[in-house]
Amino acid sequence: MNRKLAIAIKDYIIITFGLLLFALGWLVFLIPAEITGGGVSGVGAVLYFATKIPVSVTYLSVNVVLVLVAIKILGANFGVKTIYSILVLSLFFAVFQGIVKEPIVDDMFLSAVLGGMACGIALGIVFSRGGSTGGTDIFAMIVNKYRNISPGRIILYCDVIIIASSYFVFQSPEKLVYGYVSMWVVAYSLDSFLSGANRSAQMFIISKEYEKIANFINNEAIRGVTILDGTGWYTRENTKIIMSVVRKKETSQIFRKIREIDPDAFISMGSVMGVYGKGFDKLKM
Repeated sequence: MNRKLAIAIKDYIIITFGLLLFALGWLVFLIPAEITGGGVSGVGAVLYFATKIPVSVTYLSVNVVLVLVAIKILGANFGVKTIYSILVLSLFFAVFQGIVKEPIVDDMFLSAVLGGMACGIALGIVFSRGGSTGGTDIFAMIVNKYRNISPGRIILYCDVIIIASSYFVFQSPEKLVYGYVSMWVVAYSLDSFLSGANRSAQMFIISKEYEKIANFINNEAIRGVTILDGTGWYTRENTKIIMSVVRKKETSQIFRKIREIDPDAFISMGSVMGVYGKGFDKLKM
């Protein structure tokens, strides 16, 4: 029970940090530069630019309805974290909006990029702990639960219309373009954050010491190993080929051990688009 409580507290602390970063991305970079983005926050920004209604009011009002969908489809636990995220983010919007009235950087492009990066990384932090900032994020996580489609891509499609609506407020193609720049940066940063630690590599290793290398990968790196039979076409000699799929962050450890065991080993490594099965991702189809 104590362990579960500690994990829950840690989750909420990390989610809170992500929400703070998300709010600052909007209130420090995007809104002072009059750049809008996607999601319910984008809707709130458009209404703020048009009517001066605080973003916190629009954000909270819209999400009160949307959270019911999250509770029904994604479960009560997700709903609790979503409600928490909506309330805390609404509080951050209410407290910090207006503190930064002028853009920190004069260049609108930099404002769009920096704001998009902050929001994308923030969403990645919140998503990684099972939370959501509401709005299009809920829809993205519902689809991602059943299909192998990146949340960033789903949000990208959903947010096009929201950003396009800002044209009717500003009548400025330039600001519309910067809105799309920020949207793309959010999607890219989100995907990079979520998949960065899970990127995988497929390794083929040819060595006379294949047993020692295979035992290390299997017993210490805790990764599966398959031994293939091969024939060197030049020498016509039979050889053993180690095939293993590992996380990219684990490759440096394996390389060091291979160099220690057999400096003359031949290694081929390539990135893989997706790995599904025990120890990796679950197949969602």
